Amino acid sequence: MIRFEDFMPVPDPGRTKVKLNIRAGSGGAAAWDLLLADDPDEWLNMTRHRELHQNNNMGSASYVLTFAQYYPYGPQYFIFGGFFRVQPVIPTLIGGSGYELEPLAQYSEYVKRLIIKLDRPVGRDLYLRWYDKIQASKLNPKVYELAPDTKLGTFPGYQNLRVKHESLQRIIANDEPSWKDALSSVKGVYVITDLSSGRLYVGSASGEANGLWQRWSSYANLRNLTGGNQELERLRAELGDAHIVENFQYSILEIFDPKTSRETILKRESFWKLALDSRNHGMNMN
Repeated sequence: MIRFEDFMPVPDPGRTKVKLNIRAGSGGAAAWDLLLADDPDEWLNMTRHRELHQNNNMGSASYVLTFAQYYPYGPQYFIFGGFFRVQPVIPTLIGGSGYELEPLAQYSEYVKRLIIKLDRPVGRDLYLRWYDKIQASKLNPKVYELAPDTKLGTFPGYQNLRVKHESLQRIIANDEPSWKDALSSVKGVYVITDLSSGRLYVGSASGEANGLWQRWSSYANLRNLTGGNQELERLRAELGDAHIVENFQYSILEIFDPKTSRETILKRESFWKLALDSRNHGMNMN
């Protein structure tokens, strides 16, 4: 494997740190989940964090390379989260964030694609290291993988699912195993949100052999994008394919055993249309 410092040289090795994030505090969100979050501040806040009793100036570093533990592979794998210039806040602070992070273009094409592997798991004394010392340390990072596309993460669970259309297309196209297994195992009622307007469309996978996976595959089809729905087709004709790809988000309202009758699921779909008023103020026409 290629040595980390050979693959990612930096402009000022002696003033660059490498931050290997695992979790946001004791029992907090996993770093990889925060890197995946739609709000970039979720990830930046983790990278900014320092102990409250310390002078929070990133040890006078000028740059920081950030990584998140990539738990689908194991505790010694970390995925790249960006290269930042460290800009101290003046006057310095004790507690709170003592510096701002300016994203740099260098290595931006590797974000959520580059995975490094360490020789040993990260402990509390190892998660923040100077770049020019990390290669010779116990961690000894090496390049493990450079994925052809950004990683999407494993299936988050039915109750936590919130996926944008662009990501759904990639999930379906790549037959992402954890997503396919989960979505093929259930029927369900789902909601599509147009994030640009807040309008909702409630639909269901009630008769498909492969449940939600089969139904959502129709939305991910580049030649369709709407699953044949009348109002979505109108919106597509008016605003174009790009509007759907960039603004539509998919979530699950209710799941059912595959043996559940079509009539039962359609009744629940009707309930959710009433509950969310998606006929009068959304995109449902029936």
